[in-house]
Amino acid sequence: MLSEKTIEIVKSTVPVLEKHGEDITKHFYATMLKAHPELLNIFNHTNQKIGRQQSALANAVYAFAVHIDQLEKIIPDVKLIAHKHRSLGIKPEHYPIVGKYLIAAIKDVLKDAATDEIIQAWTEAYGVLADTFISIEKEMYEEAESKKGGWRDFKEFYVANKIKESEVITSFYIKPKDGSKVASFLPGQYISVRVKTPGSEYTQIRQYSLSDAPNGEYYRISVKREAEEHKPKGIVSNYLHDFVNEGDTIEVSVPAGDFVLNLDNKKPLVLISGGVGITPLMSMLKVASKEQPERDITFIHAARNGRYHALREEASSLGAKVLFCYSDPTEEDIAAQNFDKKGYITSEWLQEVIENKDADYYICGPVPFMKAVYQALVDIGVKEEAIHYEFFGPSMKL
Repeated sequence: MLSEKTIEIVKSTVPVLEKHGEDITKHFYATMLKAHPELLNIFNHTNQKIGRQQSALANAVYAFAVHIDQLEKIIPDVKLIAHKHRSLGIKPEHYPIVGKYLIAAIKDVLKDAATDEIIQAWTEAYGVLADTFISIEKEMYEEAESKKGGWRDFKEFYVANKIKESEVITSFYIKPKDGSKVASFLPGQYISVRVKTPGSEYTQIRQYSLSDAPNGEYYRISVKREAEEHKPKGIVSNYLHDFVNEGDTIEVSVPAGDFVLNLDNKKPLVLISGGVGITPLMSMLKVASKEQPERDITFIHAARNGRYHALREEASSLGAKVLFCYSDPTEEDIAAQNFDKKGYITSEWLQEVIENKDADYYICGPVPFMKAVYQALVDIGVKEEAIHYEFFGPSMKL
């Protein structure tokens, strides 16, 4: 337990963290990874380059300081991060390393403002936070390993089938090399894929949502090739598309994540996806259609056009009310009338097509898409607690 004095000192640093948080986390990652380059086998290099990891950590540290006297309020966020840590292979021995360089970064960035009293308080506070993560992650590792078909850390899978779903999305059907059954999962969860790409000194780990219903035989991930000119090229996604073929081996973690479909909720279900955000929602759609055939389900997917639209036929075959929104339909799309709205999803359109607003909502897609859809749902009267969402990459808030 932290003393009242320690809590008071940590809370007093909240304004400073709000102003200098990202400077601290940038300095932290730079110094830690220089001293411990082996951790590059775990961290997403692209998120490091574009600053998303630094921003996510700064937000987490800030939230911890704000709620240090009511830590129960951040437990949901801790569990969200812990899921990712377990799927990446973060272990207890990593926490002292992180603590050492995080405290040093606070001291280096804040300079004289980081008094001995502040450094001591933050050292104690970090110890409590680290112990919380270690305890939660221990339970997650044990659960992953003990479940039927489960394992610890990473396991070799081979690609049983590789299917091109659209211009940019390809599905990989993967099975354990040892011939065992695969652990079950909850619709919406993801796996981590670990590969060694040509010319890279370190392994690369990426998390991909499972895009099929649990079946005990295989996992399916549907991967978008990240190759847009205005974005960093996806090292792993391009490697999977270009070099990983049927029969090849990749390493995989046990499914993780808490962005999952609540099958205890009997309200109408509305699933809204954009681009490759269709992947976790496809799993949700398939499971809900099978296990809750009486449930009112609306599935809305937004894509550039038919050439970029993955899993279209599969979604249309499951008995839900299915609507497609194309921002830039082709002449073929227009001639075939194979979409329901041209342009972007708007609150006015959602007002028309969602018959019962008192529903359970799940959204996934690019960040601008999710922000727009989230606001559109709020605008038509949907309560915020009814809207569930997940980001691909470090956690953020809409």
